[in-house]
Amino acid sequence: MSVRKLKPITPGQRFRVVNGFDAITTDKPEKSLLAPNKRSGGRNNSGRMTMRYVGGGHKKRYRIIDFNRDKFGVEATVKTIEYDPNRTAFIALVEYTDGEKRYVIAQAGLQVGQTIVSSNEAITPDVGNAMPLANIPLGTTICCIELRPGQGAVMARSAGSFAQLMAKEGKYATVKLPSGETRLILLTCIATIGVVSNSDHQLLVSGKAGRSRWLGRRPRTNAVRMNPVDHPMGGGEGRSSGGHPRSRNGIPAKGYKTRSKTKASNKYILERRKK
Repeated sequence: MSVRKLKPITPGQRFRVVNGFDAITTDKPEKSLLAPNKRSGGRNNSGRMTMRYVGGGHKKRYRIIDFNRDKFGVEATVKTIEYDPNRTAFIALVEYTDGEKRYVIAQAGLQVGQTIVSSNEAITPDVGNAMPLANIPLGTTICCIELRPGQGAVMARSAGSFAQLMAKEGKYATVKLPSGETRLILLTCIATIGVVSNSDHQLLVSGKAGRSRWLGRRPRTNAVRMNPVDHPMGGGEGRSSGGHPRSRNGIPAKGYKTRSKTKASNKYILERRKK
């Protein structure tokens, strides 16, 4: 994986850094795994704008991803590594020995022709293999982790992210998550070995406002520049930024804790994420 810095032949290209797409092997997705992706433009069922700064953008089709990895004991061969407009990570098209095709999140180092497998039993912890936390060796780098058995992967799914299996005790595993949080997860939850692909995503620079519009993001207005009727931080003479930073509905920002002290899952968190 690599990035390319474009020659500054236009103002929009002067600072732009794009993905080299070295890992991508095809630009034609598998038709049977595509679904329509309807855009709302931030409007609700009566046509009123309920979500600001959303609208426009290029048309996309959704790729149906297998987050469950529940086809146990059947080997699959990686056919292609593809770009997915709906997520930062690359995806891999795999074909099982019985002929079924599925999309999975691609891990860094996954190659076309490589064989991967998901299993309930202990198997070799090779990149791309999925298995319960109980069967993964301590210290292994993992990604695409379930929070509840059978739920499907919900954690460490974005480009370049990974978690680390720290310990096992009783029916729980201690996992250090990408945010820095350390928490307990049931040993029966499934995780995938490796680091999520496209780690260079963090190095990309859009170069111009228009590219945000292509992605469906409309311009945001700075709160201090609003009127008092629109935001608690609006109004005043000149560029006055009196008061404390807060959201539009008055909740303080920058360090104010909004998590409930009586939340049921607090007992599973051993160490909170870094500020």
